[in-house]
Amino acid sequence: MQHHSNPQATIFALATPPGISGVAVIRISGPDAKRIYQSMIRATPEPRLAQLVKLYAADGHTVIDQALSLYFPAPNSFTGEDVVELQTHGGRAVIQAVLSALAALPGYRLAQPGEFTRRAFANEKLDLTQVEALGDLLHAQTEAQRRQAMAQLSGVMGDQYRHWADGLTRILAHYEAYLDFPDEPIPADIESGLQQRLAELQQTIATHLADDRRGEMLREGLRIAIIGPPNAGKSSLLNALAQREAAIVSATAGTTRDVISVDMDLGGYPITLYDTAGLRESADAIEIEGMRRAQLTAQQADLRILVFDATDPAATTDALWQQYRVEPYLLVWNKADLGERPKARGESILLSTKTGYNLDALLVVLSGKAKEMLGQSEGAVITRLRHREALRACLDAITRSVVAGLPELRAEDLRLARRELGRITGQVDVEDLLDIIFRDFCIGK
Repeated sequence: MQHHSNPQATIFALATPPGISGVAVIRISGPDAKRIYQSMIRATPEPRLAQLVKLYAADGHTVIDQALSLYFPAPNSFTGEDVVELQTHGGRAVIQAVLSALAALPGYRLAQPGEFTRRAFANEKLDLTQVEALGDLLHAQTEAQRRQAMAQLSGVMGDQYRHWADGLTRILAHYEAYLDFPDEPIPADIESGLQQRLAELQQTIATHLADDRRGEMLREGLRIAIIGPPNAGKSSLLNALAQREAAIVSATAGTTRDVISVDMDLGGYPITLYDTAGLRESADAIEIEGMRRAQLTAQQADLRILVFDATDPAATTDALWQQYRVEPYLLVWNKADLGERPKARGESILLSTKTGYNLDALLVVLSGKAKEMLGQSEGAVITRLRHREALRACLDAITRSVVAGLPELRAEDLRLARRELGRITGQVDVEDLLDIIFRDFCIGK
């Protein structure tokens, strides 16, 4: 790729958001980073010491700004290279003048998105799971997302997968040794011990995979669909929960023609509420499409809130009930201010979106559901589909190895299993993943 064709270039970028601020941070990394002290700062760099300095323009005598400089010599820096950080005043003209002065230095160029982190990965300061965790941390919107990203950034996931890979390597080494001496069969006690260790690892990875997609749902947000018959109060409930007019509220059945979503932070957990069209017999093409989207959203949701009209005696018919009841779900009877709840079908909440009656109780139940489905697990947590696919492939290879008849086949499956674990941490076959992973990073990260 063009922007990575010269890894020896010294790169620089604004690491704080553009605009007016009290302080702006400009980051520089590369073999010539220290040269800034001779050309722009005219001071002696002191490792890991904040220095108050003047920054000079390319003409050598115009002072651009007074700033703090920090110098981190390689390899003890974020990227593993020489790094300089400048804390300047945050005015647009100041930032532009400093960036222009840096661009005038030979061998310096503006960094591409994620390039600082990419260099940290290339210099083995971070593994691939930590790189992804850093991206998640930058995009975290709730406390639970932040906690999960920080746990992964600490290296707990990479350490776990490397530990499993080391175990596979030790088992593989025994088979490799006997493959070099085909006339010498593996002693029964050693073979039994290797099989037991493989079976234990097989069970451990299988348990790790059986996590109900907890980490992925937390990273992406819990999807909750509000479904039910027309005019039951689904849009009113969305607005009440979101505490703003997010959906059109009307007494006319069939108002919601499309799926409307609202992102919420519920007790530190991220959820997305989807308001859907009510299901009924209709000849209107647009309404039919809205109902098709409603059914698709309901099927794809992690949880469903079933909203029925408490004043409608037909709301409990078996046909209507079977149409909506998809596990897992919460049952809500709306319009409590107008009448009593009909015949109950399991645990439910009676509320009124008009008066706010029992809305707090619903929020408490929803918070409990979110915690139950997204609650933090101990140790490594799968946060991406690519992790899950690699772990499944690893587990399949181990399973094949356990039942393989020949040591050669067993060894080959163990190599494949180890390779899949290496793909997660970035030890093998990562070039095709890097552009996708770094694409969402900021310029100065």
